[in-house]
Amino acid sequence: MKVLQLVTGANDSFYRHQIRTLEENGIQCTTLTPPGSHTHENTDGSRSVVDYLRYFPRVLRESSASYDLLHANYGLTAPFALAQSQLPVVLSLWGSDLFGPYGWLSKLCARWCDAVIVMSTAMVAELDQDCYVVPHGVDIKQFRPIPQPDSQAAVGWDPTHLHVLFPYSPSHTVKNYPRAKRVVDAAQDCLNRPITLHTVFDEPHARIPLYMNAADVLLLTSQWEGSPNSVKEALACNLPVVAVDVGDIRDRVTGVSPSVVCETDTELVNGLVDVLATPRKSNGRHAARAVSRSQMGDRLQQVYKTVLSTSRSSSPDVYQTPPSR
Repeated sequence: MKVLQLVTGANDSFYRHQIRTLEENGIQCTTLTPPGSHTHENTDGSRSVVDYLRYFPRVLRESSASYDLLHANYGLTAPFALAQSQLPVVLSLWGSDLFGPYGWLSKLCARWCDAVIVMSTAMVAELDQDCYVVPHGVDIKQFRPIPQPDSQAAVGWDPTHLHVLFPYSPSHTVKNYPRAKRVVDAAQDCLNRPITLHTVFDEPHARIPLYMNAADVLLLTSQWEGSPNSVKEALACNLPVVAVDVGDIRDRVTGVSPSVVCETDTELVNGLVDVLATPRKSNGRHAARAVSRSQMGDRLQQVYKTVLSTSRSSSPDVYQTPPSR
């Protein structure tokens, strides 16, 4: 099977893992990105209308080659995927492309795709159409428990402090760093041991397991999410999670202890204090196995096979909601 992949940021670690996993399953992938830059804080980076105008003929030209289908990753690539008529289209929505300012475009394009993949049941409800739920997978070989003293020494953290990991840039508005800072400051008033809040970003992905294992808890305060990889990576490292109820987090941490899903600042503070008062590892690794890279690859391959067995001329309305595997 040969698949043309459209994506806004080919260097994002979760996308690279997706492609590597598909290729391990025998699927040949070619990636096409728009001209211009891409950042984590702004998925569209500094791309201009001219950049996207240049992207359009490239997609048309490449789609005429010998591919079996086209996979549009992220909503902004969907119009270009649908502009060609050679290949059936699979669309993956990641979260910010559905809940953010371009959500209207993602919803419009999704109606015309042969299959739509989302990260969580919350996204299914927002999209209000039949789709597959296939979260991004986590590499449970890379993300694994490591002794905390070794990890703290490797990243240079003070072992006499409690460490809260916020694995995003403070400038990434959707991640809501001010709320995280407010919650940690309030928790500090309840504990005698000093707490350090660490914002970890722009680090090589290979080093992130060290930070996960050096920390005492992962704190997530995002305004919205699809299926945040940081939570799944934390689970694979047995790192406790204190998070707001967004995306699929509640599903991911069900049965994981200690971990808390919260609605209010008070609940976040109480959850953080509970975890930090007696620092301990969680039992999250068993939950991470359900969203491993290999599971994701198998599910995506099955979506591809289903699309290829269905005529492109069929209406999207004929699809029955597949199981959220």
